[in-house]
Amino acid sequence: MAPDDRVKALMAAFQKTPYFQWMKRQGIPVVGGYGLEDVRDVELARWPKLGGQAAFINLYGMEGVTGMYVAEIPAGGALEPEKHFYEEVICILNGHGATEVWQEGARKQAFEWGPWSLFAPPLNAWHRLINGGREPIKFLAVTNAPVVMDVVHDEKFVFNCPYVFSERYSGAEDFFKVGQKRYENGMQHIWETNFISDIQSANLDARDVKGSGVRITQFELSGNSLIGHLAQWPAGRYHKAHYHGAGAILCGLQSSGYVLLWNKELGTRPYESGRGDEVIKIKWKKGSIYCPPGGWFHQHFNTGPTPARHLAIRYGSRLYPIGFKTADKRSEDGVYIDVKQGGTLIQYEDEDPAIRRHYEEELSKSNVSCEMPTYN
Repeated sequence: MAPDDRVKALMAAFQKTPYFQWMKRQGIPVVGGYGLEDVRDVELARWPKLGGQAAFINLYGMEGVTGMYVAEIPAGGALEPEKHFYEEVICILNGHGATEVWQEGARKQAFEWGPWSLFAPPLNAWHRLINGGREPIKFLAVTNAPVVMDVVHDEKFVFNCPYVFSERYSGAEDFFKVGQKRYENGMQHIWETNFISDIQSANLDARDVKGSGVRITQFELSGNSLIGHLAQWPAGRYHKAHYHGAGAILCGLQSSGYVLLWNKELGTRPYESGRGDEVIKIKWKKGSIYCPPGGWFHQHFNTGPTPARHLAIRYGSRLYPIGFKTADKRSEDGVYIDVKQGGTLIQYEDEDPAIRRHYEEELSKSNVSCEMPTYN
């Protein structure tokens, strides 16, 4: 089956799920595909429940384990207060504002944010986003609502559950301050923080095993199983190809380039085996989003003149591991281990030669020199 046919078949199947039916009832656009060139350009419509303009995004690779929407806070206004029985990670795309958070019957706590701030409202806690400026604010939100709604299939419970998760959030004064606890766990650098003021400038840790000059830091937010990481790599270089489970959302933050996606069933050298026409190429830049399908190799390329940086929101918490990720060899450290040793990473010397040739051609169009290491 051709890749486009797979997308159509899977999206048709998703329409039967409780989560998809709930999305349709909201009366706002639902945008699909492998990725979007700029999430900030998505056409929005009034979402009464939220109190602002919004659109759902349901990319092929999300596969029912993550949900996503982009929304707008009107100038000088605020969204409706809400709470929900699913986790949510919010990335501010532009503008300055504040968020109020509180538990039922308790005092409100507020914190301010700006462009490219990132945070997670605690599970089932009330929260409201406020815009004190003169221009609309857009933000991206990634959730695990599909899993919760498809299991519970009771909208009233999801949005009106009375239980207070006090162990996750009890109104501590420093809860939304930038965390200072950073350490190494397995092959991953961990940063425990419930708030990141600017994901474009946050300090990252060296992780060359993922690629030449690559820096990656995983952040843990608000006691979530839904967390993420930030990755950066130099101009003239690209990541090693790897695969993992479904649902990881990636957003371009700096520079520009492209990503290659192909089903692992095509092998480690799809062009050499005559199946290069089944490889998907998606261009990315600041504001682009894409989602590699589960079990698909993907490889991130920087063709711009400056270091590239991406945000990834995904499962894989080291503090609160979730069973289906722990049991999956594609999770935890598998993305750092050579496929020849049972992992899911293709070393540069083992990749399809056409990948390097194509990259050098793309760099020449941008007048950027190739800084990739050589190998025999």
